Amino acid sequence: MLPWIGGIVIGLLLGLATAGVASTLLYRRNVALGERARAAERLAELGTLTAGLAHEIKNPLSTVQLNLQLLQEDLQQTGCSPRVTTRLTTVTREATRLRDILDSFLRYAGRIELQRERVNLDLLLEELVDFLAPQAQLGRVRLRHIPAAEPVVADADPRLIKQAALNLMLNALQAMPGGGELIVDAGREDGAVTLSVTDTGPGIALEEQGRIFQAYVTRKKGGTGLGLPMTQRIAREHGGAVELQSEVGKGSRFTIKLPAAKP
Repeated sequence: MLPWIGGIVIGLLLGLATAGVASTLLYRRNVALGERARAAERLAELGTLTAGLAHEIKNPLSTVQLNLQLLQEDLQQTGCSPRVTTRLTTVTREATRLRDILDSFLRYAGRIELQRERVNLDLLLEELVDFLAPQAQLGRVRLRHIPAAEPVVADADPRLIKQAALNLMLNALQAMPGGGELIVDAGREDGAVTLSVTDTGPGIALEEQGRIFQAYVTRKKGGTGLGLPMTQRIAREHGGAVELQSEVGKGSRFTIKLPAAKP
């Protein structure tokens, strides 16, 4: 066989082998994408089913709460033993807690439709500080807002961003039952705008930091475990993220990063 013919044959064989490898890789990639699509479809279906179940539970629960209220009023008029009153109060409290859990779940699992507009994050924090000032004072927490040197504007849904920031601030207050300091500020970082909440609470251990954004993971007694996951979801829906810096014994700093508004 002539040398140049052998080179052509070898080249053809190498080409066929390369094409075969590429075809195999493409096939595997398509299979993986198909599996992911089916998994996402199953998750979406499961979300719809669970949201529907929560609605079905919520309706009779409202009837239970109403009848408990009427029963309490009747017993107050006719009189009853302290033991009965205590038990009725406990049932009413637990029914209310269950209703709160369902409401939180429906907000978390429901579809989010953004109504974007230009939002001044500094002014938004100022409003929240005024709103939470009495609660902070009762908890012996010094609540401070550090104004930005220039306007910090995001292209966002003001209602949802306010909810996300409020979740972080309430968590911070509850993390300092003995008092402390809570600082909020807005700024700019790497082309994005930020909204930060810093507390002097107990901090979060490194091994726990990866779990706190999971649904129903909470360190608060009576908490729903959906506040931080909802905050993270709101940030992601806006194309942003939530970052955490924490040190045990010194406190935590949560930062919501959002795309800056275009000029």
